Amino acid sequence: MTALKLENLSRRFGKKVWGVKRLDLDVGEGEYMVLLGPSGCGKTTTLRMVAGLEEVTTGAIRLFDRDITEVAPRKRNVSMVFQSYAVWPHMTVYDNIAFALKLKRLEKSSVEATVNEVAAMVKIADLLGRYPAQLSGGQRQRVALARALAVHPQLFLMDEPLSNLDAKLRVMMRTELKAIHQKTGATTLFVTHDQSEAMSMADRIVIMKDGEVIQVGSPDDVYFRSANMFVAGFIGTPPTNFFKVAITREDEVVALTSPYFSFALTREASEELDGYDKSHLVLGVRPEDITVTSPDRSVFRNEVLVVEPQGSHKIIAIDLGGEIVKIAAPADVAVSAGENIGLDFNRNALHFYDPDTEKRIAKDGKPSL
Repeated sequence: MTALKLENLSRRFGKKVWGVKRLDLDVGEGEYMVLLGPSGCGKTTTLRMVAGLEEVTTGAIRLFDRDITEVAPRKRNVSMVFQSYAVWPHMTVYDNIAFALKLKRLEKSSVEATVNEVAAMVKIADLLGRYPAQLSGGQRQRVALARALAVHPQLFLMDEPLSNLDAKLRVMMRTELKAIHQKTGATTLFVTHDQSEAMSMADRIVIMKDGEVIQVGSPDDVYFRSANMFVAGFIGTPPTNFFKVAITREDEVVALTSPYFSFALTREASEELDGYDKSHLVLGVRPEDITVTSPDRSVFRNEVLVVEPQGSHKIIAIDLGGEIVKIAAPADVAVSAGENIGLDFNRNALHFYDPDTEKRIAKDGKPSL
């Protein structure tokens, strides 16, 4: 069942600036959906329109088939967790969590039971008597989360709730948020600019750019089947490497050639280009799909510019005609700056893009939509 439906949703600032343009989106009941994109892409504006904190210029917002486009925020049955925590400093943790429940005039025993339940869920049961000033940033974020959970909303909205935490705590809270979601089954719309956060937490990811949706799909979809060069270049650390190449066809062998390398495609990869009639394309290769190999087995050779140890692996950077290419190599690969190394591509993990539209080339040879 569809929990949240956004229909032709737009937000204009002034006469010319569009924060969000004609956005259509369905969020399934119990789904954890993440809005991801660079700063200024419209993801927070979208979230604020759903919350009722931002005016809708055109379009409609439906929550379980109820049109809430013009409904006051407090009557929408949604809870929002903000980047800045937004906990009340003059109230104890208990009172922060209980505040909305008391407004509903629930019995004291019911309020107490709910507060204790959600406090235990987010691991702050021993902090109920403290004030926010006595808490760490991570603990305050847990209070904000518990307060949102306490009212049992139909929809959770989270606006970069982990961005103010340190790196270690942020990674830990990702896991806990996902575990809480699995326990509650709550429909969640989560905003972030951190693609690692999105990949690790989402059921589906919505990639946005300039106020528009570029791609919607599972983490595997957006990573392995990026709809265009923007998505391929945005998702992944390091992101996809791009090479402009010419296509040649001879005796049923399809080859890709650049000033730096030339190699034949596998039959399966060739089939991706069966209907493609242009002489050039953009080859996309993920850093982990470029391998360091012996000179006699390499497709091309190049001097190592920089080696960046990452513990579990290392990033090798080379300069290819003024463009930096990055390779994710195993930690035990012995290379050093200035060394000339042989490199090859994983022929089963190549991505093809139309140089004019920058869209992924689909199996029929036409750019994908």
